[in-house]
Amino acid sequence: MWRIKNKRIILFCVEFRRRNILILGIAAIIFALSADQLSKYWLAAQLSNGDIIAFGDFFNWVKVWNTGVSFSMFNDYGNLGRIALCVLSLVVCAFLLWWMKKEKDKIKIVSLGLIIGGALGNVIDRVRFGAVLDFLDFHIASHHWPAFNLADSFICIGAGILIFLELLYGQKKGKEEK
Repeated sequence: MWRIKNKRIILFCVEFRRRNILILGIAAIIFALSADQLSKYWLAAQLSNGDIIAFGDFFNWVKVWNTGVSFSMFNDYGNLGRIALCVLSLVVCAFLLWWMKKEKDKIKIVSLGLIIGGALGNVIDRVRFGAVLDFLDFHIASHHWPAFNLADSFICIGAGILIFLELLYGQKKGKEEK
């Protein structure tokens, strides 16, 4: 009887800890999604299409609508492309949520949350406006990097952290197994 109660208590504690760790991922999703949508809302109110606010010699705020994905790829596919990108993004988000639920590493959970929040921010734009609002424009002289937004930034930061952790700990893990 005592062993059964101990096992139940241990299982309860493990599940409680698991849920608390998942809260980090959910908080990252909410943070990334909120920051992205609030920044887009504010910038859309400040700028008209084609307006530019320059900050020095390397950065501008612009208002650009992107119907494709990164670097305006797949821009020419109309409604079918928009629907396909939304569906693909939601499928990827579902996979990342599944991964987040299985993951034990807090940093990876937060990274996955940033990616999911960013992806959902761009899906919301595609559904509401038919395109994603990009507004961050970095450049050197007349050579501009394609405009992007906070959602894109959160996706890149989250993916970068995951890649860095895999490179860092993947090598250590391989050495330990030998």
